[in-house]
Amino acid sequence: MNRDGHRLTLLLLPAGIFFGAFFLLPLAQLFHIGLTGKEGWGAYTAILTDRNYFSSLLSTLGLAAITTVVTLMVSGLAGVFLQRNRFPGNGALVAMLTFPLAFPGVVIGFMVIMLAGRQGLIGDISRFLTGDKIVFAYSMAGLFMGYVYFSIPRTILTVMAAAEKLDPKLEEAARSLGASTWHVVVDVIIPGLKPAFISAGAICFATAMGAFGTAFTLATRINVLPMVIYTEFTLEANIAMAAALSFVLGAVTWVVLAVARTAAGSTVAAAG
Repeated sequence: MNRDGHRLTLLLLPAGIFFGAFFLLPLAQLFHIGLTGKEGWGAYTAILTDRNYFSSLLSTLGLAAITTVVTLMVSGLAGVFLQRNRFPGNGALVAMLTFPLAFPGVVIGFMVIMLAGRQGLIGDISRFLTGDKIVFAYSMAGLFMGYVYFSIPRTILTVMAAAEKLDPKLEEAARSLGASTWHVVVDVIIPGLKPAFISAGAICFATAMGAFGTAFTLATRINVLPMVIYTEFTLEANIAMAAALSFVLGAVTWVVLAVARTAAGSTVAAAG
């Protein structure tokens, strides 16, 4: 091995040790624990064969997907607008939109309860207007509200950073060729922001898949995989099943992130 090879090895060694000690070894231990229960390898297939586990997986995937789509739509429109339109209070508005980054999931859960819980503002208003109190904080709708609220700030920041780098000459050229505003958005702006949408959407999806604090705060009629794992670990004392479900949840999330990274990378390469 030449001198450059030795230098590269020395530079990568700390990262390799850190990666092995804090990622590979815990992951291997988690996988092993999943096999120690009475189900054996069946613990890893139970998420497909057991109705409760499979239902929680579908609910988690569906919630994460809807959260991602809504977050990208809201953050895309707001991020591009805030980046391209400077007005008094613009900075304050951006700061308010990104403020939820400072809140942990439990706090966001309590905020959802204060808004849509039994004593929440939405319930009081609906009772005043219709006579019936609308309460949805303790359902999938409440969890969806919390996840979107938590996901919008980081997505807006990503979109704003990407929108700042868009070349305005491309839009001017499209308009000079007779393109309407809609066609400029569809054919110029959205393709230019596609890598940012993919990467931000992947992070949003992964966060919604594994988020626990908000779900724990609102958990009354919520059947999502993190809560099932918590129940198996604490109430059922089924540590092996909890480990297996955790491994599967991590694997599904990792696959989504890997696919998104590949898609974002190929998009960037094609654009260049």
